Amino acid sequence: MSTATATPPTTKIWTTEDLLALPDDGVERWIINGQLREKPSEFQEAKMTVRNRHHCRLTISVGVVITAWLKTRPKPRGEVYGGELGVLLPGRTSTLGVDVAYAGPDIVEVQDDDNTTLLEGVPTLVVEILSPNDTQVQVREKVREYLRAGVPQVWVLEPDDQTVKVHRPGLSTDAYGISQRIPEHPAMPGFSPTVAELFE
Repeated sequence: MSTATATPPTTKIWTTEDLLALPDDGVERWIINGQLREKPSEFQEAKMTVRNRHHCRLTISVGVVITAWLKTRPKPRGEVYGGELGVLLPGRTSTLGVDVAYAGPDIVEVQDDDNTTLLEGVPTLVVEILSPNDTQVQVREKVREYLRAGVPQVWVLEPDDQTVKVHRPGLSTDAYGISQRIPEHPAMPGFSPTVAELFE
């Protein structure tokens, strides 16, 4: 009698190319360590991620604050991104979407494809804005991936209590309230906005 055992199914390792080949159906997707992640929808029948107006307004507000600082800097300045940007992290099997990011000139100058929504490299600052259908597990997982790839700071804005959590590699997380100023980012001289500015 044969004693052969069944071969266990293999788990698909997702690549950035696989991600880009998926249909544009409104579902927010990203890759963590080669595994596909999808943000659940509040409205399952719509099969799309729903963000409220408040989230969209905060995305613009944060981008404006960073851009105002950037305009005070000498050229080359780098660039501020928002919306549909995906970040392909070097040395990681991860491609993540972000709400807002600032990439320094050293990263911007090595981009070689103007027809993609992907940024290859490590941004100087990543900002995630919690939306109603975010889960703490998803947010923590994305923050960990950014920090492991060497992003110097990841900010998580929490609209309900108007706080900003600042995550840095190897350091504890600091939280700042609406009446406080975020300490200067070491790689962004002079950039030290108040929390109130971000939520205006």
